[in-house]
Amino acid sequence: MSDHGCKAVIVTCIDFRFQEYINDWISENFPPKTFDRVAIAGGVFDVTAVLKQVEISKRLHNIKKVVLINHEDCGAYGEAGTIQKHAEDLKNAANKIKNQYPDLEIDSYYLNLNSSFVNIPA
Repeated sequence: MSDHGCKAVIVTCIDFRFQEYINDWISENFPPKTFDRVAIAGGVFDVTAVLKQVEISKRLHNIKKVVLINHEDCGAYGEAGTIQKHAEDLKNAANKIKNQYPDLEIDSYYLNLNSSFVNIPA
């Protein structure tokens, strides 16, 4: 395992409508070259894919934190994608990551179409 000074892995959805908001948020919260970034359709919708990316980021870059960001009006969720469903899935993903990697800090957010981030406590 090497340590390149990577602080976190940030997992987001691929949706183009949110990239500017996510980029701005990341630049306000993380210095350049201190994070890995993963985009998966649906964000944490496929928790198995998320866990694989977290494992790789931890093994290769010794991350200390995981940031999970889901968003409003997500096509991967369709009509089931209420804020309650996203919160439930974010909490589930956070718990699975924490069970596998108890040393990692985990932050979860729900991103609204108006660019506001809502913290979803684990």
